[in-house]
Amino acid sequence: MAERPEDGGPEEPGPQPPARPLDAIDQDILRMLQADGRASIRSVAERVHVSRANAYARISRLVEDGVIRGFGARVDHERAGHGTSAYITLNIVQNSWRTVRAQLRQLPGASHIALVGGDFDVLLLVHTPDNRALRELVLSRLQAIPEVLSTRTLLVFETEDLEPQS
Repeated sequence: MAERPEDGGPEEPGPQPPARPLDAIDQDILRMLQADGRASIRSVAERVHVSRANAYARISRLVEDGVIRGFGARVDHERAGHGTSAYITLNIVQNSWRTVRAQLRQLPGASHIALVGGDFDVLLLVHTPDNRALRELVLSRLQAIPEVLSTRTLLVFETEDLEPQS
């Protein structure tokens, strides 16, 4: 079985079938699981007023359709030993996105990578133990990538998670 890109694998995603429309129950299930990814099928079923079999089938369909990409923990990066966070903008050589993305995936502390339009090409979110590690990441790792033309580092002072809370 080929690795999926969201698992860190190298393969490009193929064309996805059109998304099926989500009804109010699907939307409620998504909100519940965003707030608590460990919610039991029983508790999901009770809160959205469907049978356990129906809740299980709906969650399975949401996963199969790629609406739910996975389940994970929301991490307090500072408490986890990564007290410095930064958004780094990159300008890259035209048509080098796939090459650059593959290299950015390998960076320690890389948390989010986006190809964007505007004054820069890529937006990268990183979490590092401290400013020294951030400096090393930017000056030694990022700027050593041949396709990276320039970088700009935006230090994060404070964040707020806007996803539903449990």
